[in-house]
Amino acid sequence: MSNLEHWQSAKLPDNRTLNGRFIRLEKLDAVRHADGLWTALEGPGADPKLWDYLAVGPFPERSAFDEYLVSLQASTDPWFYTVIDQQSGAIDGFLGLMSIVPSAGRIEIGHVTFGASMQRTPKSTEAVYLLAKESFALGNRRLEWKCNADNARSMSAAERFGFSFEGTFRQHMVVKGKNRNTAWFSILDSEWPALDQAFQAWLSVDNFKDGQQITTLKHLRKS
Repeated sequence: MSNLEHWQSAKLPDNRTLNGRFIRLEKLDAVRHADGLWTALEGPGADPKLWDYLAVGPFPERSAFDEYLVSLQASTDPWFYTVIDQQSGAIDGFLGLMSIVPSAGRIEIGHVTFGASMQRTPKSTEAVYLLAKESFALGNRRLEWKCNADNARSMSAAERFGFSFEGTFRQHMVVKGKNRNTAWFSILDSEWPALDQAFQAWLSVDNFKDGQQITTLKHLRKS
């Protein structure tokens, strides 16, 4: 349990760019990032299942997509970041920090919208790591991950990243005319130092050969 003797309210996310080895996270800009996001999320090589469990999309028309990005940029909760490849400068998707409650030290990683070029690559893991690291650096006590309980990919990702499953909120939402049972996961500030070390070890140069991981993130958490 967290020691609250010296704890103060968490800070809010800001416009700083979060830099990693594979990617960087920039505050989403509806003008500068629009073309790259459209290509990554709706272009010829886009993931056909990308929008299945998201509250919006797909976007057959570019104009509607651009309007959506304007709303994302204007939002403060969620606070959106665009994912940009450090080497090529290509845009791979976006995600955000949301359900931001500084007085309780609670925050969530959500709206994870990664293009096909990013899925099952170190970039997706690093994007989540950078936001988790930022969340606890801001002074939060609890980092949440929530997803549709039918979304096997998101459930598996949460467990791989080290989030603990807390239960399912039954009939929690209606999304696109369908019932959504929501699975809840969390990481506590007391758990973060060990998870931080595992993420750093997994992302290190020494853990990759010919672009493939040598040791899994799950194994590194246990070592």
